[in-house]
Amino acid sequence: MLKLGVVAIQGAVSEHVQSLKLAMARLGLDGDVKLVKKSIDLENVQGVVIPGGESTVIGRVAERTGLLSALRERIENGLPVFGTCAGTILLAKEVRDAKVGKVEQPLIGVMDIKIIRNYYGRQKESFEVDLDIPALGSKPFRGVFIRAPAIEFVGDNVKILATYDGLPVLVQQDKMLAATFHPELTNDTRIHEFFIKNALS
Repeated sequence: MLKLGVVAIQGAVSEHVQSLKLAMARLGLDGDVKLVKKSIDLENVQGVVIPGGESTVIGRVAERTGLLSALRERIENGLPVFGTCAGTILLAKEVRDAKVGKVEQPLIGVMDIKIIRNYYGRQKESFEVDLDIPALGSKPFRGVFIRAPAIEFVGDNVKILATYDGLPVLVQQDKMLAATFHPELTNDTRIHEFFIKNALS
């Protein structure tokens, strides 16, 4: 029985829960998805998703409850993780803001990537685009970008799975997966399936 968790501080939590359940069903797996609010909720979880939302808020709340350090420790010890949008910001080792430059915010800081927050600015606050993701097959994936960050740098050990406008939008490092868009806001569960298969491999 596969046990997955979704960090439930804010953001598209229910959408991720739904996507994970659907992905498990499509893979023919028996499993359960639980909400992760405190460090104790990480017990027995075999993979965790960190949704979008406000990265500063999620980081501060998670830091206060001890969840941030618990996540860091578990991920460093091999817990598979999938971050989307704000979740990707939290996974990054370095973050700056498109307007204000360097920012001080609590991070998990486990992925060898550098992020620019609010990269697309107000003009392109949200948009959708078809993404070519060879790891998922030939069918394009509809990328939903909402106040999206950008990945400006990836380390040698980070695999770029998809790009948009010359920048990485979906990256993988060992058991860590990070997207700057919102796959949970589509009916396409292929990225969640990819995460689950990677978690089990």
